[in-house]
Amino acid sequence: MTTTTTPTETTTATTDDTAVTIPVRLDIQQAAPGFSAAMNRLHRAAEAELDRVGFDARLRDLIRLRASQLNGCAYCVDLHTTDALAAGEHPQRVTAVPVWREAPFFTARERAALELAEQVTLLAQTHVPDDVWQEAARHFTPDELGALVAALTTINAWNTINVTTRTWNPELRD
Repeated sequence: MTTTTTPTETTTATTDDTAVTIPVRLDIQQAAPGFSAAMNRLHRAAEAELDRVGFDARLRDLIRLRASQLNGCAYCVDLHTTDALAAGEHPQRVTAVPVWREAPFFTARERAALELAEQVTLLAQTHVPDDVWQEAARHFTPDELGALVAALTTINAWNTINVTTRTWNPELRD
């Protein structure tokens, strides 16, 4: 989610034909530039690990999408939905991410990644149960798991930043 865009003050979402204003609470890039730069480096490092192990681009976006949905980050949900579709992900699979357990569209490997994404995202509640980790380890090598943990840690950090500060808001596209 490396971003250098200017924070947006409003979205173009509408209710009763009136645009809803989502105010930026804090421009984190301006208020904490060193931290923002470090987050961008962390993001690039996680991407490099995913690339190193050949982690599927579409699955990257699905796990980031699921974490962002759970965290309520509108910008990241929009971003990773758009990215998944651009990477060639099927629209039905993207829309089924919130109900992946009930949808027949996902492989056992993808299900293990989505489950791990949920458990890592809900860490304070779940503490990532051993059975979830063991199932993920059945489908991913240790290096792939390392890259997956790096990606999940990074997206959860981005979500925390944006849900807290509202630095970035999605914009409705034509």
